[in-house]
Amino acid sequence: MKFFDEARIEVLAGDGGNGAASFRREKYIPMGGPDGGDGGRGGNIWAVADCNLNTLIDFRYTRTFRAEKGEKGHGSDRYGKGGEDLELRMPVGTIISDRNSGEIIADLDSDGKRVLIAKGGRGGLGNLHFKSSTNRAPRQCTPGEPGEQRELQLELKVLADVGLLGLPNAGKSTFIRAVSAARPKVADYPFTTLHPNLGVVRVDENRSFVIADIPGLIEGAAEGAGLGHRFLKHLQRTGLLLHLVDIAPFDPDADPAHDARSILEELRSYDQALYDKPRWLLINKIDLVPEDEQAARVASLIESYQPQRHFVISAISGAGCREVCFAIMDHLEALRHEQRQVATPHQTSNETADR
Repeated sequence: MKFFDEARIEVLAGDGGNGAASFRREKYIPMGGPDGGDGGRGGNIWAVADCNLNTLIDFRYTRTFRAEKGEKGHGSDRYGKGGEDLELRMPVGTIISDRNSGEIIADLDSDGKRVLIAKGGRGGLGNLHFKSSTNRAPRQCTPGEPGEQRELQLELKVLADVGLLGLPNAGKSTFIRAVSAARPKVADYPFTTLHPNLGVVRVDENRSFVIADIPGLIEGAAEGAGLGHRFLKHLQRTGLLLHLVDIAPFDPDADPAHDARSILEELRSYDQALYDKPRWLLINKIDLVPEDEQAARVASLIESYQPQRHFVISAISGAGCREVCFAIMDHLEALRHEQRQVATPHQTSNETADR
């Protein structure tokens, strides 16, 4: 299945049914009076987050979605049937915005979240509502209201705890294969990853996190070079970035420190908030460096990069990967605890205000 993380759609909620202008007609009941019922309401359109979906491909070719119209009213005080609501199921992490105003309508950030994106029109009133002591035979009724119509932009930002950064062929896909059950394509040439891959890393029975691998970045990515810039948005929800650097590049003239700094500049150019996220350095492919050169190369890279924290690993053999996973889990648990501590006083103050 192809990975689609953007789509444009049009949604048209159902129109309300027209009210009826009718009079009671029965034997032996002359001048029975008005009995026109109301029209039914038009169907609403809802967006529902579904954890079983991971792409917007369902909206790639079908772009227009219409909810059912309300039925018109009838005589004998019969109201029209309301139109059926329409549910559009989307991947968790989808952001829905209005294409004309740019307003964000919904952020489907949790499984099962349900948001109204187009409201159906109300049904019209039948002449039953217009009778009075001075108007005993009203002939007026009202038409149903039109349903809401919107042009929407859908943008998927995958929900992951950890995101992987690095040049093409830095070993990101190999790393995610080593620590999770995900099986992205791996080959000895660059740009083997063409779309984001997610993997669940389980460090203990009840301790796990989600890691995201995006296509490799190259210099000039923030201006549109390469593929990775299209997928940087998928790292904006992560709590930690892992920057993989190949300590033993194919090109003997390549400088890993320079390449690492160029990725940081691309990150800063794209989004300062993304650049400011906690970021650790993973020095990969240490198994390809002679033992007598390893310490010097690692020290040189660390001195140039100045990471918050660093690990020396070999993703192909799995060396050092277990230690990285446990460190990540500890960091994420501390971060979640801190977020709960910040949220608790706010909730307490709201409860006090309500009382």
